[in-house]
Amino acid sequence: MDKINLIKPEKISLQNHPILNEDWVKKIIANDPLILGLGDLSLKDMERNQPRAGRLDLLLQDPEAGVRYEVEIQLGKTDESHIIRTIEYWDIEKKRYPQYEHYAVIIAEDITSRFLNVMSLLNGAIPIIAIQMNAYKIEDKYFLLFIKILDEINLGYVDEDEEHIEITDRNYWETAKGTKETVTMVDQILGLIKVFAPEVELNYTKFYIGLTKDGRPNNFAAFRPKRSFLRLEIRLGKTEEIDKQIEEAEITFLDYNTRWEMYRLNLKEEDLVKNQELISTLLKKAYTNFGK
Repeated sequence: MDKINLIKPEKISLQNHPILNEDWVKKIIANDPLILGLGDLSLKDMERNQPRAGRLDLLLQDPEAGVRYEVEIQLGKTDESHIIRTIEYWDIEKKRYPQYEHYAVIIAEDITSRFLNVMSLLNGAIPIIAIQMNAYKIEDKYFLLFIKILDEINLGYVDEDEEHIEITDRNYWETAKGTKETVTMVDQILGLIKVFAPEVELNYTKFYIGLTKDGRPNNFAAFRPKRSFLRLEIRLGKTEEIDKQIEEAEITFLDYNTRWEMYRLNLKEEDLVKNQELISTLLKKAYTNFGK
């Protein structure tokens, strides 16, 4: 067996480095947002001015999915002001551009257990992503490693906590979350469902529009209308066949949630018209596998 040479990189502190600094890190991420491991993102803005609140380090986005990430970077340990600033910038951007889904992202070299616990508590109400940044040196070369140690919490369905879910109505989704057009898309999909499950009805809750059958939750699918698209979530086991069908249909595939066995798709009106047969087939399969 040939000898394998193992190179051990030297871990360095960016906070104490004489040359490498926060601006260098920002430029690295701005040039290649993929390095964060948050998906196929692009840079929307850098050092973005916030009204009476300073500057946001980076604003990243996934334009196809309608998602934006408010990113704050800190060298060294996290502290109170860093967390507050991250949440404040997230809140400002969310209010200014409600048509997007927003996530607060905090990046630091050392995210202490104390602040990780605090952020975990906040994550129930605020979608926070915490990323630990490690810097290494090999000879005269440097590289950064980003590790996601806190992810946003996926909100559960009414099936899991029926007594504590907050019920809303159609008007709430047409005005506060989505639009009349995106809620109408929910009606159209319900029409497809009623072909094979005529007793299923819509259930308007604070976090999503679910389904009921005989008055009981039956969320083999759920809907989250947005300003410019409808997020359709279908409970199906992940397969290469379904992946291929979605890809060939050119539907925006956000991700697959392994915990809930759920495909998350972003649909526009033209997607629903063009791919009505595929969407109906997937919903029927979900009803067969998860419907009650």
